[in-house]
Amino acid sequence: MSKIAVIGTGYVGLTTGACFAHIGHDVICADIDEDKVARLSRGEVPILEAGLDNLVKEGIDGGRLKFVVGAAAAVEDCEFAYLCVPTPQGLDGSADLSHIEAAARDIGPLLPSEAVVVNKSTVPVGSTRVVERALGRSDVGVVSNPEFLREGSAIHDFLNPARIVIGAEDQAAAVRVASLYIGITAPVIVTDPASAETIKYAANAFLATKISFINAVAAVCEAVGADIKDVALGMGYDSRIGHEFLRPGPGWGGSCFPKDTRAMVRIAEDAGYDFDLLKGVVAVNEEQLSRVAEKVVDLCGGSVEGTRVGAWGLTFKARTDDLRESPSLAVLARLRSRGAIIRAFDPAVHGPLDGIEVVGDPYAAVEDAEVLVVLTEWDEFRWLDLDKVAELMAARKVVDARNLLDRPALTRRGFEYRSIGRS
Repeated sequence: MSKIAVIGTGYVGLTTGACFAHIGHDVICADIDEDKVARLSRGEVPILEAGLDNLVKEGIDGGRLKFVVGAAAAVEDCEFAYLCVPTPQGLDGSADLSHIEAAARDIGPLLPSEAVVVNKSTVPVGSTRVVERALGRSDVGVVSNPEFLREGSAIHDFLNPARIVIGAEDQAAAVRVASLYIGITAPVIVTDPASAETIKYAANAFLATKISFINAVAAVCEAVGADIKDVALGMGYDSRIGHEFLRPGPGWGGSCFPKDTRAMVRIAEDAGYDFDLLKGVVAVNEEQLSRVAEKVVDLCGGSVEGTRVGAWGLTFKARTDDLRESPSLAVLARLRSRGAIIRAFDPAVHGPLDGIEVVGDPYAAVEDAEVLVVLTEWDEFRWLDLDKVAELMAARKVVDARNLLDRPALTRRGFEYRSIGRS
């Protein structure tokens, strides 16, 4: 087993470190936040991710996972150093690599000879060269090993990946990184760094395209009287298309799709190609957010000024506490701008949000509400007492942006019901 340093304990870094420790490697995770390091060392995981807290505790108890302050304490005798630091994005889609460059400069003088530095963060094409220059070491290899982790199932995705992608100019370094995954059954794709970096962006851009496409088809279904559920089912049985990412909803969001689609457009522009198709995907997503908000307005008679709106779901998807680029928040922002008064519940959100009253249970969210909008696909919303919901609401109106609720059960109780892709 190998000695691995992980620089950065965000979502990707913490998952990477915990999973590598789980399969037997000795892992030291470094972060600059002293309080966070102290909490992690006690097994306190700051993010909601299924199974991650158990894996961290297992690694600590087994002596294979440690947390330290500062990269220097992690890399002194490591064989591999994984860079998992933030790469924030500018308004033009370009990535800020200052954190990666700073981390590389910090560890460069301290790395053992023949160590391999691995880019795990999502980075623009050509970033391995940036890291090489910042390291200033000819005896240290740099490899791209992009992550394909879905929030809510990241542990499963790391330990049961669809593929492992490794980009390197030095084939020996690529083989060494591949050896870290021995025991994990998956195809290993070894390619050049530019191709590895492009694979990550292209994969997320394509998945975002599928979601925008099915949302656009849902709009057609509403216009012609078709049912998007049946249309998506019929499409999904085509093996060339598949069922995944054919669920209509309020739009895509989160930490990856918005960032990666914008970055892909920018990368193409910098290379002299106008990626109109992907620009259209982004535009359709923005349009979908507005379409959902407009459904609420229409159901309320054309205005939501002073209207009490109950909302179920705030995170960008279920089984995570991530609010980054959440379509739920984007829809609610559109309603707030038109004068709506929002009271919301989400199982993973407990703090106050700007302009939104966050309450502790779903029934409190709908009390005296004139309309309910369902925005995140939490399973618990399916099984709530609809009679109680009907009694609490001031008016029986529902916009179900996830097609999650039982439409016949609601209509039997006198609800006006609007969903996505169904007339």
